[in-house]
Amino acid sequence: MRTAVRPGWRTHIRRRTKGSVTPMYTASSSVSAPYRPRRPAAAAGAGPYADPVGAARSRRAATVAGAPVGGRIDLSGAQGTQLRMAVASVHRICPEFHPVQVLRRSGRSVLIVGTTGRSTAVAKCLLDRSSVWVERFRHEIAVYRTFVRQRPPVRAPRLVAADPENCTLVIERMPGRPAALSRHPSEAPPRADSAAVLAAITRLNSWRPPAELFDRPLDYASRITRYHELGLFTDRDLGDLQKLLHGLAQSGGRQGISQFCHGDALLSNVLLSPAGPVLVDWEHAGWYLPGYDLATLWAVLGDAPAARRRVSQAAQLAGPDARDAFLVNLMLVLTREIRTYETAVQRTMREATPGPAVISPNGLSAGEEQRLLLRRLHDDCALARRAVRAAVGTR
Repeated sequence: MRTAVRPGWRTHIRRRTKGSVTPMYTASSSVSAPYRPRRPAAAAGAGPYADPVGAARSRRAATVAGAPVGGRIDLSGAQGTQLRMAVASVHRICPEFHPVQVLRRSGRSVLIVGTTGRSTAVAKCLLDRSSVWVERFRHEIAVYRTFVRQRPPVRAPRLVAADPENCTLVIERMPGRPAALSRHPSEAPPRADSAAVLAAITRLNSWRPPAELFDRPLDYASRITRYHELGLFTDRDLGDLQKLLHGLAQSGGRQGISQFCHGDALLSNVLLSPAGPVLVDWEHAGWYLPGYDLATLWAVLGDAPAARRRVSQAAQLAGPDARDAFLVNLMLVLTREIRTYETAVQRTMREATPGPAVISPNGLSAGEEQRLLLRRLHDDCALARRAVRAAVGTR
């Protein structure tokens, strides 16, 4: 028998008695982080937690957010050769593109801002041609092409040109400031900002485009089994999540229940402008179990308990099935983050050099920041695990 889940994700199993309903069992905690005192604000790109992909993403977000385009591109040296090849691939599909500034260059891709006539555009070129990244890049191009015919209910960059074979993409440059400069911001975003992001994501999730236009990027059963084989899920986790998946499959029929999601709903992937939020980086967009975007947003709001409560409430509005789907997504998202940052901590330890450590504005070294984040993610995963077990008890 299913029972309703009260706001705050406190799950009760009730026994009916004559004329009254008495709670029999209460989950030990809701899916909400305990209060943590604020740390001093860090400079853009410096923290609060060291991003495993480095501070370049934060600098890119700050630049894409609408700062004036200026400067020049350095085409000298070995990296200059690589950059010239990227610019040449852009010119093949967009001859009027005039490169002005490199926003980000990593081993995987390069992002260049430039002009196309009177407009400003951003070119993205893939450098790492491994099959995984090529497939993901082409998926992003396919999403932008679909948006030309089927506009989403949220603002997104307009496609200018694309070449899936050479993995080159040109989109319009959107104005606005990022909702956060890092993946896991140190301080709670202003209430108005988090409310605007949540409203935009909720609006996107309610969109029902034709099912055949988008793929299903995540195989839930395979991902759960893989995490169990890696030792990230216990035997009980495996059984509980499989039970929830089975119940969701029965509720949704042959196709199961699904929801269109951005797939990477980080605060750093949302630009806030006077005209409304803009969602960028659509390489993971597609059909997921309901609540995947909300689970991603919840995971990065560790220092914003009030915002987390609003996300949890939004996730459970549609009833027990939506709640269970959100919890499955939350376990997968948190486990992915734990795995990512454990790798980052190990890499930081290997690459540590003798001498004084580089201290960020909040007074912590990169390794300490990563370890603090990792501890918080483990705490969050324990909260989600207890909520999953309580939800299984209502099935």
